[in-house]
Amino acid sequence: MFVKSMISPFSFYKLSVAGTFVRSCRSFTGSSVSRAAAACTTARHRRPNCIEEVYTTLTWTRALSAIEARQNLPRVFQQQRNYTSTTDRIGTSDLLGANTMNGSNKKARIETSGDGDAAKFEEVYHALVNEIITEDEANPEIADAAKRFRKMLDYNVPHGKRNRGLTVINAFRHLAQPDQLTDDNVLKAMVMGWCVEWLQAYFLIADDIMDQSKTRRGQPCWFRQPDIGMDAINDSFYVEACIYKFLKRHIRGEPYYADVLELFHETTYQTVVGQSLDLITSPESNRDLNRFTQQRYDAIVKWKTAFYSFYLPVALAMYMVGIEDEESHRNAKTILLTMGHFFQVQDDYLDCYGDPSVIGKIGTDIEENKCGWLVVQALQRVTPQQRLIIEENYGFDDASKVSKIKELYRELDITSVYKAYEEKSYQDLMQLIENHSGSLPKEMFVAYAKRIYKRQK
Repeated sequence: MFVKSMISPFSFYKLSVAGTFVRSCRSFTGSSVSRAAAACTTARHRRPNCIEEVYTTLTWTRALSAIEARQNLPRVFQQQRNYTSTTDRIGTSDLLGANTMNGSNKKARIETSGDGDAAKFEEVYHALVNEIITEDEANPEIADAAKRFRKMLDYNVPHGKRNRGLTVINAFRHLAQPDQLTDDNVLKAMVMGWCVEWLQAYFLIADDIMDQSKTRRGQPCWFRQPDIGMDAINDSFYVEACIYKFLKRHIRGEPYYADVLELFHETTYQTVVGQSLDLITSPESNRDLNRFTQQRYDAIVKWKTAFYSFYLPVALAMYMVGIEDEESHRNAKTILLTMGHFFQVQDDYLDCYGDPSVIGKIGTDIEENKCGWLVVQALQRVTPQQRLIIEENYGFDDASKVSKIKELYRELDITSVYKAYEEKSYQDLMQLIENHSGSLPKEMFVAYAKRIYKRQK
């Protein structure tokens, strides 16, 4: 009754007003917001009783959200938006714990340092799975599929390091103004963080099939499980589809909803392009070392890894807090794509020299004929006789051939080459952060760089 008593004076005439808002909201600033508010006031006098038509309309929700992003409107407008945007999704109290919310829009109890985020992030995962699976399990037509998907999600999604997902939350805390650090916004950051992790799982399920990998995150790849096989292809489709259901349920009332959707779609496109470059450069049936150039390696890393692993999590947080300008995103992308390259070189080194019990997988880049950093560096340093060793042994699933490649790496002292690269790249990255942070907090980027520097997994 309180909500309705607050919003009744602001009923609007049919849905044409909301439609007009949708066409204009992306460019509303200053006086145009005032004109829109005036139009609303006129409409409410013409038809004061159309409350249900308007409040159940998603168009109106999105329009108000977009306007609020440009200029603060009276509190009553925000209450109107909340009336519709929370009716069909799990609320903050459900996902962050019922005792964390004593009123709407309450400040998050977790401080800006983010202490406790990892534990809450774990809880949100289980809540999201229950949210989507329980609904389908209740439908007898698809209950069997839902039970399978629950098992599949639990096997593939939550067992990584979660760096990408937690980065969304961490970046949000770095970028948000104090009044943006609410329980509801922390929840949204966690939901989007898990969407990034879901995207990662989607890529990895498919990538493991294409590469015929053996293990992932310390366990056999999903497609190698009994009775799974190529059914894993459809499972990967399901994992991706979940992303957009979660975004629709939890983010669609926000002004950044369209930006987030576009970002996920664009990032998926970029990663698919990068995967294609990887596959056509390293076909096991047609080995050609001439393809293994530094330029091609850099392109694969940028498109297959750096966009989704480094730029995507930070860009999501930027949109959340209203940072939309091209310069800020260009600066962030410059730094984060470079960081992503640094990360992938480390990954290639660990694939060969890392401890499988630590990195969670058995490295197979040599067997899979991958255009990896180590072989690219080796090809730049070999004699004609040493190149012949690579041609005869690289890209074969044969332990003796793999040993010959690793012995050649030792002869070329690739480990020292890597150590020198790691040091120089880290210093270059620090300088890049200094030069390109712009209005974004330098300490955020420095923290991410330090997190991956000299990593062992």
